[in-house]
Formats: sequence, C-alpha cells, structure tokens
Amino acid sequence: MKNVRTDLAIETAEILTEDTSDIEGIRVKNLESEDKNISLCKVEIYNENGAKRMGKPIGNYITIESSSIKENDSTQHERIIKLMGKNIVELCKLKKDDVILIVGLGNRDVTPDSLGPKAVSKILVTRHIKESIPDEIKETVRSVCAVAPGVMGVTGIETSEMIKSIAESVKPDVVIAIDALAARKTSRINATIQISDTGISPGAGMGNNRKVLNEEELGVPVVAIGVPTVVDAATLANDTMDNMIEAMINECESGSEFYKMLESLDKDEKYRLIRDVLDPYTENMFVTPKEIDAVMERVSNIIANAVNIALHPGITAEDINRYFN
Repeated sequence: MKNVRTDLAIETAEILTEDTSDIEGIRVKNLESEDKNISLCKVEIYNENGAKRMGKPIGNYITIESSSIKENDSTQHERIIKLMGKNIVELCKLKKDDVILIVGLGNRDVTPDSLGPKAVSKILVTRHIKESIPDEIKETVRSVCAVAPGVMGVTGIETSEMIKSIAESVKPDVVIAIDALAARKTSRINATIQISDTGISPGAGMGNNRKVLNEEELGVPVVAIGVPTVVDAATLANDTMDNMIEAMINECESGSEFYKMLESLDKDEKYRLIRDVLDPYTENMFVTPKEIDAVMERVSNIIANAVNIALHPGITAEDINRYFN
C-alpha cells in the first residue's frame, strides 16, 4: 500500500518489502538490544534509487520500538533513554567544543503536536553560561541552546526562515530537531521513536508539511527526532477493514465464492476506495489516543533526558533522575 500515510522509514520499508526482501538502495537491519522488550532497527537509504523508492532522503533512520514508551514505567524509560542517547551520539558525531541548537517543532496548544515544545522546555541549556563556568565544569557540558519557534499559523512566519536566521546568528555545529510524526500502524502510536540524520519537514506529523530543515538549508548537519502521535482516519479505517476481512475469511468455508472474493481483494484498491469514501467527511482528520496528555509528558521526558545525556559528557542517567525530573 504505497499511498498509506506514514512518516516512519521502517513502515515505508515494510510496505516496499511485502513482495520482495531485496530492494537496491535500501538496507534494513534489526540491531541487538539488551532488553527483549525494546526493538532497534536501522533503515539505511544509500543511493538515489533507494531515496526515490522510499520517498525519503539518503541517510540513516534508526527506530526504537517499545510499548513501555507510552506507559508509566520508569525502569524501562531509563533503558530507552540510554539506548536513545547512544544512537544520538553516533548520528551527531559530536566534538568536545561543538555548539548544538535544539529546535522543538510543533504547536504547544495542540496536544499531539506539542512534543517538540514540551521536550525543549526540559533541555539543559548552557550556551548563555558556558563562558562563565569553571574550567572543570566546561569539560562536562557542551554549549547547548534551544528554541520552540511555534507554527506559521500562529506566528505568520515560515518556521524554516526563523530557524535559518537563528542558526546564522548562533552558528551551531549541529541542529537537533524534535517533532511529532504520523504512523501507518496504530500499534506504533506513542510507542516508537525515530532518529535520523536527514533533517525534517516541520509539521509533518499533522499533515502540514513546510520547507525542509536539513543540512542543505541550514549549512550544518540536522538530526531529527520524531515520535508518531497520530494516525490518519483513512489508515485507521483501513486497519479496521483488514481485521474484519481476516475474521470473515476465518469464518468462511475454504474455497467458497465468498471466500475467494475476500482473498482476491487488492490492498491498494481497498485503501484508495476508503480514502475516496472518507475524504468528503474526514479530510485531514487525524486520530490520537485519549490518554495523549499524560503520554506527551512521558515521551517528552524520554527525549529530553536522552538528548541531555547525549550532549553533555558529564551527565549520567542518575543525574537526570536526581535533578531534572
């Protein structure tokens, strides 16, 4: 189903590899995790053919999946934070004296789109005090600044223009952008974290794509961190229809005409039909879980703490738990 709405590289790869596991230009590798309840996958797009097939830029996309991300499970959250911090370090390729700009994208007044601003509010910013702290402390923290620019519907300013102006003034070595995404599978909502080194399109998760923030636009590497907080209505209806068809197939007599009809349904055609039927009534409608307020607090904590640990060599998970929560 190539038309299904998703911002996750792992889901796009799954769709493309339904018929074949070998697609030139794309590598999918399941990585080892110390915890069996946390899965780690890397999707690498390494040439233009892969980028065209995936509809995403060349680069690396790391996905951390665990149902405990959205749950109130501090022990699991600590493990996810450590794993996430390690992967942020690898993608950012940070040096000791680097300056990092954190950008929290999204609308703080719309809960499923508030991930970026919420995470930024919990980042340990040090750029304003870096020059005045003792030398022994300088070795343990990097120069970090953060901004939540809001959305164009509120500010009247294109987000990319604002970030580009800030970057020209601050002159960061790396930009880390945090934003909400959309998923194809409801099981991945608030249970998946994607980290990539390819930049991000502000508002992608809410269907309001703006100008891309990437190295070409800003002049420095851009690492994107995203969590799917919504699923579009057509995808949700399609998943429900799939479950219903599967249940009917299981109840039907094998080989009957009705059974054959259900078996022969084309997935792409079915999805297009659902979108055509829903569009006049549910255009641009996205669905999010009812407990989204509490979940956003947990997920933003995980992301902010992982970023803090990754950026500041002298800060540990124990420090985070003691001083920043």
